[in-house]
Parts: sequence; C-alpha cells; structure tokens
Amino acid sequence: MSALLEIDHLTKRFGGLCAISNCDVKVEAGHTHGIIGPNGAGKTTLFNLITGIYKPTEGHIRFRGESISGLRPGRIALKGVGRTFQNIRLLKSQTVLENVRIAFDSQLHYSPLEAMLRVNRFGRDETKSVAACLELLDPFGLADHAHDLAGDLPYGSQRKLEIARALALKPDLLLLDEPAAGMNTGETSDLTTFLRWVKEHYRVTLVLIEHHMHLVMNLCDRITVLDFGKTIADGTPDEIRANPRVIEAYLGGEGDE
Repeated sequence: MSALLEIDHLTKRFGGLCAISNCDVKVEAGHTHGIIGPNGAGKTTLFNLITGIYKPTEGHIRFRGESISGLRPGRIALKGVGRTFQNIRLLKSQTVLENVRIAFDSQLHYSPLEAMLRVNRFGRDETKSVAACLELLDPFGLADHAHDLAGDLPYGSQRKLEIARALALKPDLLLLDEPAAGMNTGETSDLTTFLRWVKEHYRVTLVLIEHHMHLVMNLCDRITVLDFGKTIADGTPDEIRANPRVIEAYLGGEGDE
C-alpha cells in the first residue's frame, strides 16, 4: 500500500546553497509524523516544497500517488493538504469567523457574477458557509469569539484558530510548523492532547515540525530527522531516541559529516 505522502530524492538549491539534499520521507495515512532536526536543518523549507511555495530543484513529491511537485499552493491546498506556519499568519484585522470563511469559501462554486447579483444559490452558500464555520469553531472554544478580531485573541487561541482555518479546507493531510512555539510546559502538554483529538475527530494525517521533544515523542507514530537538509534517520520514537546519528546531530561530536 503506497504512502499518503511520498517524497523521493528531493533537493532544493538557492543559488549555491543546498537547503534540501536528496531527502526521502514517507508518511502513512492516519499517522502523526514528526519532522525534527537542529536549527537550519531544512525543515520549514521541506514544508514550503510540499505546499508549493518553493519548486523543487530535483526529486518528486507525490500525494495520494499523484505528483504535486511544482503545483501552485492553491491547487495543492484544494487537493487536500492544509498547513499552519511557524509565525502565525492570520488576518488579524478580520474577525475570527472571516478568517475561517476565507478557507471554507474557496470550496464554494458560485461565480463572481452570481455573487454580485446575489442569486439564490449565493444566498444559500453564504448561509451554509457561516453555519459550517461556526460549527467548526465550536470545539476549538472559538465560536463565542466569532465576531472578535483575530488579532485580539490570546496567543494560544490564535494558534487554535490557525488550525481551525486549515481544517476548513477539509484536508487529508495537515502540516503543522512548530505548533508549540512560544508555549510553556503545561500549554505544550495540553496541545499534545488537543492535537491527538484533532487527528481522531477529523480523521486527518498530521505532519509536524517541532522542537519540543516531549510533544514529538508522545504524539508521533514515526519521526524523520533532518540535518543540513539531508535525511539522517527515520523510525519510531524509540528508534530515534537511541539513534547515534541523531544524538550527534543535536549534541555535536566527531562523527562522520
């Protein structure tokens, strides 16, 4: 059975800099897959390649067996790949509801002319959009804040809103770039429980970049380790924890380069 996401011999060069080098990753459907590595290992570059922000220099990216290498971000998102960012990218001057509707409404099919004329289908879709987005916001504890500005939410709630917005696309694969960034130990523990619920409730496969090893080891089924853009290890949390190359990458040493 093929993996949901397959990355084969992926390379990305920026001039003379090779940010990703011959990288291989396979993500199985229904898993939570961690991408870890020291700062500058190429983790966010890998996410940018998967989601179409960058085009690969070499190699292939397949989602559900179909090549998505080099497609535009919008097309990749509509194929079922959602994403959050390390630095929260909400429309902070828009309401909580409007932020989620931007994602949800991308799946509606009325034309600009129908919107201007406000034909019946437009009205039905508008009602459907508001109801669906409020329903989505409710389990995140954000429905009561639907008409608040996104920028006025506390930091943790902004993180949840970004995840809710990504889920409004109804993705099969959700990429999370450092979801625990800026959180303390208690908040990270709560996030671990929350992401486990998201995975089960929405039946979505998760891939996350994270530096909080407690979260990674407790949440992930499988982990890929990058160092200087290369895959240096792949395995279960127990296998990664005991891998000498991973220990060397994080702690330094005189091993092979």
